Amino acid sequence: MFHNSAKILVAGAIAALIASSPVTAQQKLKIGFITTFSGPVGVIGKHMKDSVELALDHLGRKVGGLETEMIYGDDQFKPDVGLQVAEEMMKKDQVDLVSGIIWSNVMMAVVPAVTATGRIMLGTNAGPSPLAGSQCNALFVSTSWSNDQSPEAMGKFMQDQNINDVYVLAPNYQAGKDMVAGFKRYYKGRIVEEIYTKLGQQDYQAEITQLRAKNPKAIFAFYPGGMGVQFVKQYNQAGLRSQIPLYTVFTVDETTLPALKDDAIGQWEARFWSPDLKIPASQKYVADFRKKFGYTPSYYGAQSYDGIMLIDAAVRAVKGNVKDTKGMIAAMRKADFNSIRGKYSYNVNNLPIQNFYLLKGVKGSSGEVEMQIQKTIFENHKDSYFQDCKMKW
Repeated sequence: MFHNSAKILVAGAIAALIASSPVTAQQKLKIGFITTFSGPVGVIGKHMKDSVELALDHLGRKVGGLETEMIYGDDQFKPDVGLQVAEEMMKKDQVDLVSGIIWSNVMMAVVPAVTATGRIMLGTNAGPSPLAGSQCNALFVSTSWSNDQSPEAMGKFMQDQNINDVYVLAPNYQAGKDMVAGFKRYYKGRIVEEIYTKLGQQDYQAEITQLRAKNPKAIFAFYPGGMGVQFVKQYNQAGLRSQIPLYTVFTVDETTLPALKDDAIGQWEARFWSPDLKIPASQKYVADFRKKFGYTPSYYGAQSYDGIMLIDAAVRAVKGNVKDTKGMIAAMRKADFNSIRGKYSYNVNNLPIQNFYLLKGVKGSSGEVEMQIQKTIFENHKDSYFQDCKMKW
Protein backbone atom coordinates (compact mmCIF):
# COMPACT_ATOMS: atom_id res chain seq x y z
CA MET A 1 0.00 0.00 0.00
CA PHE A 2 2.74 2.42 1.06
CA HIS A 3 4.87 1.22 -1.87
CA ASN A 4 2.07 1.96 -4.38
CA SER A 5 1.46 5.40 -2.82
CA ALA A 6 5.13 6.20 -3.13
CA LYS A 7 5.02 5.25 -6.81
CA ILE A 8 2.06 7.55 -7.36
CA LEU A 9 3.82 10.41 -5.54
CA VAL A 10 7.01 9.93 -7.57
CA ALA A 11 5.07 9.73 -10.84
CA GLY A 12 3.17 12.88 -9.90
CA ALA A 13 6.39 14.71 -9.04
CA ILE A 14 7.95 13.72 -12.37
CA ALA A 15 4.86 14.86 -14.29
CA ALA A 16 4.90 18.19 -12.45
CA LEU A 17 8.62 18.61 -13.18
CA ILE A 18 8.09 17.94 -16.89
CA ALA A 19 5.18 20.40 -17.01
CA SER A 20 7.25 23.17 -15.41
CA SER A 21 10.46 22.52 -17.40
CA PRO A 22 11.54 24.66 -20.36
CA VAL A 23 10.69 23.46 -23.85
CA THR A 24 12.93 20.50 -24.63
CA ALA A 25 14.87 19.50 -27.71
CA GLN A 26 12.16 16.93 -28.54
CA GLN A 27 9.78 19.70 -29.56
CA LYS A 28 9.75 21.05 -33.10
CA LEU A 29 10.67 24.59 -34.13
CA LYS A 30 8.73 25.92 -37.11
CA ILE A 31 10.21 28.82 -39.07
CA GLY A 32 8.34 30.56 -41.86
CA PHE A 33 10.56 31.96 -44.61
CA ILE A 34 9.05 34.30 -47.19
CA THR A 35 10.91 35.23 -50.35
CA THR A 36 10.29 35.50 -54.11
CA PHE A 37 10.52 32.40 -56.28
CA SER A 38 8.47 33.74 -59.22
CA GLY A 39 9.60 35.60 -62.32
CA PRO A 40 12.96 37.17 -63.23
CA VAL A 41 13.74 37.98 -59.56
CA GLY A 42 13.16 34.37 -58.48
CA VAL A 43 16.92 33.78 -58.61
CA ILE A 44 17.23 35.95 -55.48
CA GLY A 45 14.80 33.71 -53.67
CA LYS A 46 16.81 30.66 -54.71
CA HIS A 47 20.01 32.18 -53.26
CA MET A 48 18.17 32.84 -49.99
CA LYS A 49 16.55 29.41 -49.70
CA ASP A 50 19.75 27.54 -50.60
CA SER A 51 21.62 29.50 -47.92
CA VAL A 52 18.98 28.66 -45.33
CA GLU A 53 19.34 24.99 -46.24
CA LEU A 54 23.14 25.20 -45.90
CA ALA A 55 22.78 26.81 -42.47
CA LEU A 56 20.51 23.94 -41.43
CA ASP A 57 23.13 21.46 -42.67
CA HIS A 58 25.79 23.22 -40.58
CA LEU A 59 23.50 22.95 -37.54
CA GLY A 60 22.72 19.26 -38.06
CA ARG A 61 19.21 20.25 -39.19
CA LYS A 62 18.42 21.42 -35.65
CA VAL A 63 18.13 25.13 -34.85
CA GLY A 64 18.90 25.80 -31.21
CA GLY A 65 19.00 22.05 -30.66
CA LEU A 66 15.35 21.66 -31.70
CA GLU A 67 14.08 19.59 -34.58
CA THR A 68 13.35 22.23 -37.20
CA GLU A 69 10.80 22.52 -39.99
CA MET A 70 11.15 25.28 -42.57
CA ILE A 71 7.98 26.48 -44.28
CA TYR A 72 8.84 28.42 -47.45
CA GLY A 73 6.45 30.86 -49.09
CA ASP A 74 6.50 32.78 -52.40
CA ASP A 75 5.31 36.39 -52.17
CA GLN A 76 5.30 36.63 -55.99
CA PHE A 77 6.85 40.12 -55.75
CA LYS A 78 3.54 41.44 -54.33
CA PRO A 79 2.76 42.94 -50.88
CA ASP A 80 -0.78 41.54 -50.71
CA VAL A 81 0.44 38.04 -51.57
CA GLY A 82 3.28 38.33 -49.03
CA LEU A 83 0.76 39.26 -46.35
CA GLN A 84 -1.48 36.35 -47.31
CA VAL A 85 1.47 33.95 -47.17
CA ALA A 86 2.50 35.24 -43.72
CA GLU A 87 -1.03 34.88 -42.35
CA GLU A 88 -1.30 31.33 -43.68
CA MET A 89 2.04 30.43 -42.12
CA MET A 90 0.88 31.71 -38.74
CA LYS A 91 -2.67 30.31 -38.78
CA LYS A 92 -2.35 27.07 -40.73
CA ASP A 93 1.28 26.09 -40.20
CA GLN A 94 1.54 27.57 -36.70
CA VAL A 95 5.09 28.84 -37.27
CA ASP A 96 6.98 30.13 -34.24
CA LEU A 97 8.48 33.07 -36.14
CA VAL A 98 8.63 34.51 -39.64
CA SER A 99 11.78 35.43 -41.59
CA GLY A 100 13.09 36.40 -45.04
CA ILE A 101 11.53 38.97 -47.45
CA ILE A 102 13.35 40.69 -50.32
CA TRP A 103 11.17 43.71 -51.05
CA SER A 104 10.55 46.72 -48.81
CA ASN A 105 6.90 47.11 -49.83
CA VAL A 106 6.29 43.46 -48.92
CA MET A 107 8.12 43.90 -45.61
CA MET A 108 6.01 46.93 -44.70
CA ALA A 109 2.86 44.86 -45.29
CA VAL A 110 4.05 41.79 -43.38
CA VAL A 111 5.77 43.17 -40.26
CA PRO A 112 2.65 44.63 -38.55
CA ALA A 113 0.70 41.40 -39.11
CA VAL A 114 3.46 39.18 -37.71
CA THR A 115 4.41 41.29 -34.70
CA ALA A 116 0.75 41.85 -33.78
CA THR A 117 0.57 38.14 -32.93
CA GLY A 118 3.56 38.44 -30.59
CA ARG A 119 5.85 36.62 -33.03
CA ILE A 120 9.33 37.73 -34.06
CA MET A 121 9.85 38.95 -37.64
CA LEU A 122 13.47 38.38 -38.67
CA GLY A 123 14.25 40.28 -41.87
CA THR A 124 17.05 38.93 -44.04
CA ASN A 125 17.03 41.52 -46.80
CA ALA A 126 14.51 44.39 -47.05
CA GLY A 127 15.36 47.34 -44.82
CA PRO A 128 12.67 50.02 -45.28
CA SER A 129 13.56 53.26 -43.51
CA PRO A 130 10.34 53.50 -41.42
CA LEU A 131 11.27 50.25 -39.64
CA ALA A 132 14.66 51.71 -38.76
CA GLY A 133 13.13 54.89 -37.35
CA SER A 134 9.67 55.97 -36.28
CA GLN A 135 8.09 52.55 -36.88
CA CYS A 136 10.83 50.48 -35.26
CA ASN A 137 9.47 47.44 -33.50
CA ALA A 138 10.87 45.40 -30.61
CA LEU A 139 9.85 42.21 -32.44
CA PHE A 140 11.51 43.16 -35.74
CA VAL A 141 15.19 42.27 -36.08
CA SER A 142 17.32 42.41 -39.23
CA THR A 143 20.45 40.58 -40.39
CA SER A 144 20.85 42.89 -43.37
CA TRP A 145 20.86 46.71 -43.24
CA SER A 146 18.74 49.81 -43.58
CA ASN A 147 18.08 50.50 -47.27
CA ASP A 148 19.97 53.78 -47.13
CA GLN A 149 23.29 52.40 -45.90
CA SER A 150 24.83 50.88 -49.06
CA PRO A 151 23.99 53.95 -51.19
CA GLU A 152 25.35 56.14 -48.38
CA ALA A 153 28.65 54.30 -48.83
CA MET A 154 28.57 54.83 -52.60
CA GLY A 155 27.61 58.47 -52.12
CA LYS A 156 30.59 58.98 -49.82
CA PHE A 157 32.95 57.32 -52.29
CA MET A 158 31.71 59.41 -55.21
CA GLN A 159 31.86 62.57 -53.09
CA ASP A 160 35.44 61.76 -52.06
CA GLN A 161 36.30 61.29 -55.74
CA ASN A 162 34.90 64.78 -56.52
CA ILE A 163 32.55 63.35 -59.12
CA ASN A 164 30.03 65.97 -60.22
CA ASP A 165 26.94 66.09 -62.46
CA VAL A 166 25.39 62.72 -61.56
CA TYR A 167 22.22 61.27 -63.11
CA VAL A 168 20.20 59.15 -60.65
CA LEU A 169 17.82 56.27 -61.44
CA ALA A 170 15.83 53.85 -59.24
CA PRO A 171 12.52 51.93 -59.25
CA ASN A 172 9.53 53.80 -57.86
CA TYR A 173 8.91 52.05 -54.51
CA GLN A 174 10.01 52.34 -50.88
CA ALA A 175 13.50 50.91 -51.37
CA GLY A 176 14.13 52.98 -54.50
CA LYS A 177 13.32 56.18 -52.66
CA ASP A 178 15.39 55.10 -49.63
CA MET A 179 18.37 54.31 -51.85
CA VAL A 180 18.32 57.73 -53.46
CA ALA A 181 17.85 59.45 -50.09
CA GLY A 182 20.86 57.55 -48.73
CA PHE A 183 23.00 58.44 -51.74
CA LYS A 184 22.14 62.14 -51.46
CA ARG A 185 22.88 62.13 -47.73
CA TYR A 186 26.60 61.73 -48.46
CA TYR A 187 26.90 62.88 -52.06
CA LYS A 188 26.80 66.68 -52.14
CA GLY A 189 27.68 67.31 -55.79
CA ARG A 190 25.26 68.37 -58.51
CA ILE A 191 22.50 65.92 -59.45
CA VAL A 192 21.50 66.41 -63.08
CA GLU A 193 18.22 64.53 -62.79
CA GLU A 194 16.45 62.06 -60.48
CA ILE A 195 14.31 59.48 -62.28
CA TYR A 196 12.00 56.82 -60.78
CA THR A 197 10.95 54.00 -63.08
CA LYS A 198 8.26 51.34 -62.81
CA LEU A 199 9.06 48.51 -60.39
CA GLY A 200 9.90 45.40 -62.42
CA GLN A 201 10.52 47.37 -65.63
CA GLN A 202 12.65 45.54 -68.21
CA ASP A 203 13.02 48.07 -71.05
CA TYR A 204 15.13 51.17 -70.31
CA GLN A 205 15.67 52.51 -73.83
CA ALA A 206 13.66 55.66 -73.17
CA GLU A 207 15.53 56.41 -69.94
CA ILE A 208 18.90 55.78 -71.59
CA THR A 209 18.00 58.15 -74.42
CA GLN A 210 17.00 60.80 -71.86
CA LEU A 211 20.15 60.51 -69.80
CA ARG A 212 22.37 60.56 -72.90
CA ALA A 213 20.79 63.90 -73.84
CA LYS A 214 21.63 65.30 -70.37
CA ASN A 215 25.30 64.28 -70.79
CA PRO A 216 26.07 63.71 -67.07
CA LYS A 217 29.56 62.91 -65.79
CA ALA A 218 28.37 59.73 -64.02
CA ILE A 219 25.30 57.57 -63.32
CA PHE A 220 24.11 56.28 -59.96
CA ALA A 221 21.51 53.51 -60.17
CA PHE A 222 19.70 50.96 -58.02
CA TYR A 223 18.16 48.09 -60.01
CA PRO A 224 18.08 44.71 -58.22
CA GLY A 225 17.62 41.33 -59.88
CA GLY A 226 16.34 41.14 -63.45
CA MET A 227 15.89 44.91 -63.59
CA GLY A 228 19.65 45.29 -63.08
CA VAL A 229 20.52 42.75 -65.75
CA GLN A 230 18.43 44.57 -68.32
CA PHE A 231 19.52 48.07 -67.36
CA VAL A 232 23.27 47.29 -67.39
CA LYS A 233 23.07 45.33 -70.64
CA GLN A 234 21.08 48.06 -72.39
CA TYR A 235 23.41 50.73 -70.98
CA ASN A 236 26.41 48.93 -72.45
CA GLN A 237 24.67 48.21 -75.75
CA ALA A 238 24.05 51.93 -76.08
CA GLY A 239 27.83 52.43 -75.92
CA LEU A 240 27.67 54.53 -72.77
CA ARG A 241 29.97 52.46 -70.53
CA SER A 242 33.13 54.05 -71.99
CA GLN A 243 31.58 57.52 -71.99
CA ILE A 244 29.76 57.77 -68.65
CA PRO A 245 30.87 55.67 -65.63
CA LEU A 246 28.10 53.67 -63.96
CA TYR A 247 27.98 53.35 -60.15
CA THR A 248 25.36 51.05 -58.63
CA VAL A 249 24.11 49.33 -55.48
CA PHE A 250 22.26 45.97 -55.36
CA THR A 251 22.52 45.77 -59.15
CA VAL A 252 25.67 43.86 -60.12
CA ASP A 253 26.10 40.91 -57.79
CA GLU A 254 26.27 37.12 -57.67
CA THR A 255 22.60 36.83 -58.71
CA THR A 256 23.09 38.92 -61.86
CA LEU A 257 26.73 38.20 -62.80
CA PRO A 258 25.91 34.87 -64.54
CA ALA A 259 23.69 36.82 -66.95
CA LEU A 260 25.84 39.95 -67.21
CA LYS A 261 29.24 38.28 -67.66
CA ASP A 262 31.66 40.74 -69.33
CA ASP A 263 29.05 43.51 -69.15
CA ALA A 264 29.97 43.77 -65.46
CA ILE A 265 33.69 44.44 -66.00
CA GLY A 266 34.67 47.76 -64.45
CA GLN A 267 31.38 48.06 -62.58
CA TRP A 268 31.48 49.83 -59.17
CA GLU A 269 29.28 48.63 -56.31
CA ALA A 270 29.04 49.22 -52.55
CA ARG A 271 27.84 46.63 -50.07
CA PHE A 272 28.42 45.08 -46.65
CA TRP A 273 29.61 41.63 -47.81
CA SER A 274 31.28 39.88 -50.71
CA PRO A 275 32.31 36.26 -51.33
CA ASP A 276 35.98 37.31 -51.20
CA LEU A 277 35.69 38.68 -47.65
CA LYS A 278 38.53 37.16 -45.60
CA ILE A 279 36.55 36.08 -42.54
CA PRO A 280 36.60 32.39 -41.44
CA ALA A 281 32.80 32.00 -41.13
CA SER A 282 32.35 33.63 -44.54
CA GLN A 283 35.03 31.52 -46.22
CA LYS A 284 33.45 28.31 -44.88
CA TYR A 285 30.01 29.46 -45.99
CA VAL A 286 31.22 30.27 -49.52
CA ALA A 287 33.24 27.05 -49.92
CA ASP A 288 30.46 24.79 -48.62
CA PHE A 289 27.82 26.64 -50.64
CA ARG A 290 29.79 26.21 -53.88
CA LYS A 291 30.35 22.52 -53.10
CA LYS A 292 26.67 21.85 -52.32
CA PHE A 293 24.97 23.98 -54.99
CA GLY A 294 27.61 24.53 -57.68
CA TYR A 295 27.44 28.32 -57.85
CA THR A 296 28.68 31.35 -55.89
CA PRO A 297 26.44 32.77 -53.15
CA SER A 298 25.32 36.38 -52.94
CA TYR A 299 24.78 38.74 -50.02
CA TYR A 300 21.08 37.81 -50.23
CA GLY A 301 22.11 34.32 -49.27
CA ALA A 302 24.73 35.41 -46.74
CA GLN A 303 22.16 37.48 -44.84
CA SER A 304 19.74 34.55 -44.84
CA TYR A 305 22.43 32.17 -43.60
CA ASP A 306 23.19 34.61 -40.79
CA GLY A 307 19.47 34.81 -40.04
CA ILE A 308 19.28 31.09 -39.26
CA MET A 309 22.46 31.27 -37.19
CA LEU A 310 21.05 34.21 -35.22
CA ILE A 311 17.84 32.28 -34.53
CA ASP A 312 19.97 29.33 -33.43
CA ALA A 313 21.84 31.50 -30.91
CA ALA A 314 18.57 32.95 -29.60
CA VAL A 315 16.83 29.58 -29.18
CA ARG A 316 19.86 28.23 -27.32
CA ALA A 317 19.88 31.28 -25.06
CA VAL A 318 16.29 30.61 -23.93
CA LYS A 319 16.98 26.86 -23.66
CA GLY A 320 14.46 26.03 -26.34
CA ASN A 321 11.59 28.06 -24.89
CA VAL A 322 10.67 29.84 -28.12
CA LYS A 323 7.62 31.36 -26.46
CA ASP A 324 10.05 33.54 -24.50
CA THR A 325 10.21 36.18 -27.23
CA LYS A 326 11.69 38.81 -24.89
CA GLY A 327 14.53 36.45 -24.06
CA MET A 328 15.06 35.62 -27.73
CA ILE A 329 15.14 39.28 -28.76
CA ALA A 330 17.60 40.05 -25.93
CA ALA A 331 19.82 37.23 -27.19
CA MET A 332 19.57 38.36 -30.82
CA ARG A 333 20.67 41.85 -29.84
CA LYS A 334 23.95 40.37 -28.57
CA ALA A 335 24.71 38.91 -32.03
CA ASP A 336 26.62 36.14 -30.26
CA PHE A 337 27.39 33.89 -33.23
CA ASN A 338 29.98 33.55 -36.00
CA SER A 339 28.60 35.93 -38.60
CA ILE A 340 29.70 35.85 -42.24
CA ARG A 341 30.50 39.58 -41.88
CA GLY A 342 32.63 39.15 -38.75
CA LYS A 343 31.70 40.39 -35.30
CA TYR A 344 29.05 43.08 -35.42
CA SER A 345 26.64 44.77 -33.02
CA TYR A 346 23.03 45.92 -33.01
CA ASN A 347 21.74 49.47 -32.81
CA VAL A 348 18.73 50.42 -30.64
CA ASN A 349 16.42 49.77 -33.63
CA ASN A 350 17.60 46.13 -33.97
CA LEU A 351 19.57 46.84 -37.16
CA PRO A 352 23.25 45.87 -37.57
CA ILE A 353 26.15 48.29 -37.10
CA GLN A 354 28.68 47.02 -39.64
CA ASN A 355 31.29 47.75 -42.31
CA PHE A 356 30.58 48.69 -45.94
CA TYR A 357 32.97 48.11 -48.84
CA LEU A 358 33.68 49.35 -52.36
CA LEU A 359 33.73 46.59 -54.99
CA LYS A 360 34.72 46.43 -58.64
CA GLY A 361 33.86 43.97 -61.41
CA VAL A 362 37.04 42.20 -62.60
CA LYS A 363 38.11 38.98 -64.32
CA GLY A 364 38.81 36.46 -61.56
CA SER A 365 41.46 33.74 -61.52
CA SER A 366 38.87 31.32 -62.93
CA GLY A 367 38.35 33.55 -65.95
CA GLU A 368 34.85 34.47 -64.81
CA VAL A 369 33.86 38.04 -63.93
CA GLU A 370 33.49 38.60 -60.20
CA MET A 371 33.05 41.47 -57.80
CA GLN A 372 36.12 42.06 -55.63
CA ILE A 373 36.55 44.28 -52.58
CA GLN A 374 38.73 47.33 -53.27
CA LYS A 375 38.54 49.19 -49.98
CA THR A 376 36.51 49.78 -46.83
CA ILE A 377 34.32 52.88 -47.11
CA PHE A 378 32.65 52.77 -43.69
CA GLU A 379 33.62 50.98 -40.49
CA ASN A 380 30.91 50.18 -37.92
CA HIS A 381 28.41 52.27 -39.86
CA LYS A 382 25.11 53.15 -38.17
CA ASP A 383 21.95 53.79 -40.16
CA SER A 384 20.57 57.32 -40.35
CA TYR A 385 17.20 56.68 -38.67
CA PHE A 386 17.98 55.09 -35.30
CA GLN A 387 17.55 58.36 -33.43
CA ASP A 388 13.88 58.38 -34.51
CA CYS A 389 13.40 54.96 -32.88
CA LYS A 390 11.91 55.19 -29.38
CA MET A 391 13.06 51.77 -28.19
CA LYS A 392 15.40 51.68 -25.19
CA TRP A 393 17.46 48.68 -24.21
